[in-house]
Amino acid sequence: MKILEGLYYSKDHEWVKVEGDKSYIGITDYAQNALGEIVYVEMPEVDDEIDAGDVFGVIESVKAASDSFLPVSGKVLEVNEELEDSPELLNEKPYESWILVVEMTDKSELDNLMNDKEYEEFCKSESH
Repeated sequence: MKILEGLYYSKDHEWVKVEGDKSYIGITDYAQNALGEIVYVEMPEVDDEIDAGDVFGVIESVKAASDSFLPVSGKVLEVNEELEDSPELLNEKPYESWILVVEMTDKSELDNLMNDKEYEEFCKSESH
């Protein structure tokens, strides 16, 4: 299982990469592995305002459909249109294939997320 340093992680297995007020959000290696072969990604609309903890989309795999929860509140600036034609990128490159970019409305919400070491411990506890 691959976990990158310098990202924030949620208990729902999303990662957040912060650049200024922008947050790039995707799913972790742990999540893509648990889901199996991803066949479809439903994403929000640009300009949607979504609160932390709310569903922003659905990821469908050959095994199941899974809601994706936004780790930080914000306005959707961009969605990764590559995933519409190639949802398997989430399996192949989970940390390079972000799903959406949001403009954060409350940076303090990052304090509710885990760093790489905390997330690694969390994943170990989940798999027992």
